[in-house]
Amino acid sequence: MTPHHRAPDDQDEPALLRDQFRQLLRYRSLLACGVVVGLLGGGYLALGGEDAYTATGEVLVRSAISDPFAAGSTADKGINIGSERQTAVSDTVGTLAAGTLLKAGDDVTARKLLTGLQVTNPPNTLTLRFSYTAATPEQARARAEALAGAYLAHRKARTEESIQNMSDGYRAQLGPLAEKRDLLEDQTGAGAEDDVSSARANIIVSISELSRKISELKALDTTPGYLNKKPVAPTAPTGAGLPLLLGLGGVVGLALGLLLSWVRLVFDPAVRSTRELVHSLGAPLLGTLPRERAAAGSLLAIGRGGSRLAEEYRAVAFRLAYDPSFAESRRLLVTAPRGDSTAAAAAAANLAAAFAEMGRDVLLVEADLRTPSLARDLGSAAHGMRPPRWAAGEGDGNWPTGGRTNVDVPGSGAFALIPGTTVDNVPRALTSPPVGRIVAEADRPGNVVIVLAPPVLSYADAVALVDRVEGVMIVCDPREVHRSDLERIREIIGASGGSVLGALLHPGRGRLRRARRAKPTRRRGDGGGPAAAEPDAPGNSGDPTETLGLRTFTLPAARR
Repeated sequence: MTPHHRAPDDQDEPALLRDQFRQLLRYRSLLACGVVVGLLGGGYLALGGEDAYTATGEVLVRSAISDPFAAGSTADKGINIGSERQTAVSDTVGTLAAGTLLKAGDDVTARKLLTGLQVTNPPNTLTLRFSYTAATPEQARARAEALAGAYLAHRKARTEESIQNMSDGYRAQLGPLAEKRDLLEDQTGAGAEDDVSSARANIIVSISELSRKISELKALDTTPGYLNKKPVAPTAPTGAGLPLLLGLGGVVGLALGLLLSWVRLVFDPAVRSTRELVHSLGAPLLGTLPRERAAAGSLLAIGRGGSRLAEEYRAVAFRLAYDPSFAESRRLLVTAPRGDSTAAAAAAANLAAAFAEMGRDVLLVEADLRTPSLARDLGSAAHGMRPPRWAAGEGDGNWPTGGRTNVDVPGSGAFALIPGTTVDNVPRALTSPPVGRIVAEADRPGNVVIVLAPPVLSYADAVALVDRVEGVMIVCDPREVHRSDLERIREIIGASGGSVLGALLHPGRGRLRRARRAKPTRRRGDGGGPAAAEPDAPGNSGDPTETLGLRTFTLPAARR
C-alpha cells in the first residue's frame, strides 16, 4: 500500500538551504554571465587603466624645546597629531610645495598637487606618512619630497612666528618697567625712604624675569621634525596586479550572478522544486523519468533491454498498483498540463506495457480526438496479435467502437489499443455511452483501463472524462509547468469528482531532439515503410540491468 502523502517539514532549515541552492544552480547561464562580466571588468581595470606610481616619505613631528637632553623633556609636548595631519594636506602646504616644484620645472597648481597626496598616521606614533601617486616614478618622488619639505618649512615658520610674537609681548612689558626703574633711581638719595628702595628692588626683579623669558624663547630649538624616510622613485606600478584583479572580478561576478539568479528565481512562475510541485498539486511525486535517447521509431521503452527509462516506468506502475485509490477502480487518466502531449502519450503506452507485464489485461484508450497520433507513433508494434478475450469489438464503426488494435511488447506481452480518430464533435464523442461501457471494462477482474487525454488546461476533454476515470496522473516537465497551473489542475479535477494520484516528471525535449524525433515519421510518409530501429542507447550505457519479465500481479478479492 502506498503510504499517505506527508507534507515536507518547513522547519528543516538545512534541507531548505540545500533546496534553495539547487534552485539557484538552475540558472547556470546567469551565473556564467556574472562571472564573465566580473572577469572582463577585472581585466579591463588591470590592462585598460594607466599605470600609477606611489612614492612614500615619513616625517617625525616634534615640538620646540629648550633642552632636548634634560630629564623629563618630551618631543610630543603640545602636539595634536590629528591637527598636524590636517595641516599637512592644507592649501598653505600645497602652495609652498607648488612654488618649490616650479623652480624645478614642474608647473602644477596647489589644488591639483594635493589631489595625489595621501597623509596617514601610523597608530601610537608621531609620524606622518606622505604618499604621493603620479604618472611617473620620478614625478611621484619629487612631489612627495616637496610636500614633506613644505610641511616642515611651514611648521618651522609657524613656530618661529609664535616665538617672535611672545618675545614682542615680553618686550612690550619690559619698556614701562625700565622707565619706572629709571625714575625711582633718580629719587634715590642719602635720605631715601625705605618704600622707594623696596619698589625699585621689585621692579628690578620683574625686569630680570622678563629678560630671562625672552632669553629662553631665543634659545628654543625650533626644529619642526625630521624626514626619517626620504621618498625614492618606485620601481613598479602600484595597485593590484592582473591575477588579483581577475580573482576579485571573478568573485564579484559570481556574487552578481547569484544575485541575478535569486531575482530570476523570485519572479519565476515555474515550479522551482519537487517540494513546491507536491505542495501545489496536492499529490505525491510518482517518479522522475531519466533522460535517455530512445530508439528511432519506437515509443515503447519497455521491451528494450538495459533501459533505465523502462525500469522507471515499471516502478511507477508498481506504485500505482499498490495505491488504494487506483486498486479500487483500476482506471487511470493520463494527461499533461498544457502544450504538447507527446510525453503523456509515451507514459500511457509504457504504463500499459508495464501492467501487461504484470499479467493484467490492459486497454489503452486514446481520447485525444484533435491530434490523434498514438497508433502511428507505436509503429509496427500496433498490429499483428490476437486481441484479448475481453476486448471484442462492438458498435457502429465510429470512435470508440470502430476497432481495436493489439500492441505487442517484445518479451512482456500485449495490450489492446483503441486509437483516436478525428471526429466532428469531440465533446459529444467523449461523453457518449460507448465510452462509458469501454471504461467500465475495468470492473472485470484483472483488467486495467488507461485513458490518454489532451492537455487538461488546453481543452476540456480531460475534464469530461474525469467522472468516468477518477484517478488522474499528470505528466509534466518541471522546468515548464507553473505553480498556478498545478493549483488550477487540482481545483478542476477535484471539482469534477476526480482525484490526482500523482505527478510524473519527464526531462523535456529540446528543439534538436524534436527534429530528430520527427524524421522517422516523414520517412514513413514517403512510402518507404517504418524506419529501421536503431539500437537502444540509454544515457548511461554502463547499467547492466535487463528485466525480461515481471511476476504476475493479483489484487486481493476484496479490492476487485
